[in-house]
Amino acid sequence: MLQGKKALIVGIANDHSIAYGIAKAMHAAGADLALTSLNAKALPYVQALATELDADILAPLDVENPAEQDALFQEIHKKWGKLDILVHSIAFCPKDDLYGRVVDTSADGVALAMDVSVHSFLRLIKASEPLMCDGGACMTVSYLGADKVVENYNIMGPVKAALQSVTRYAAVELGPKGISVNALSPGPISTRAANGLPEFDSLMKKAQDATPTGRLTTIDETGAFAAFLASDAARNITGGVHMLDGGYSLRS
Repeated sequence: MLQGKKALIVGIANDHSIAYGIAKAMHAAGADLALTSLNAKALPYVQALATELDADILAPLDVENPAEQDALFQEIHKKWGKLDILVHSIAFCPKDDLYGRVVDTSADGVALAMDVSVHSFLRLIKASEPLMCDGGACMTVSYLGADKVVENYNIMGPVKAALQSVTRYAAVELGPKGISVNALSPGPISTRAANGLPEFDSLMKKAQDATPTGRLTTIDETGAFAAFLASDAARNITGGVHMLDGGYSLRS
């Protein structure tokens, strides 16, 4: 389904990451992969997964470091000369702001959360656009807390709402070039980032109990849908926030 396509996947931390589920599905569908590692601490985990997935490129990328982004895209251009797929699966908020009330958040904390979680997606799209000469697919990862108040999700709700909004605007702007932009919203998944949320285990239990299918979405199911969105069969699907949560959002 993705034979010959080149995919950049940003956000793998370990084999529980949503980004890993996506990378695994795209690799199985025939895509060639470029993966990134946040820092030296994460590198051994990502390196093992890059080897498992036969990744053509493994590069450092802290999205707050413009030089690392420039070097990454130079390597993609040199090795592939094009890019078909961009996956952005990263978010961050300082704990002091994440754990408190929305009305108590600091300007600096919110600015950092917006930069890493939202504007970095726009920066990566902008860098990818010149390489997507034959069209392409860009996608990011959101959560129900963008649309409704989810207990303990706090400031990340408004941040994800902004992410969904830029997804829609980018989809309209890039549609004429055949580049789709979509957001995946798979419900709570036990990732390293998600486990940083207050009382996350309780959130997962409540979600599972209220989900019509009786279970939570897996990273493999999220990956399968992402691979479909990246395929030629989905070229006309853009600007959507796709709820992959077993129907949980229908009841919340």
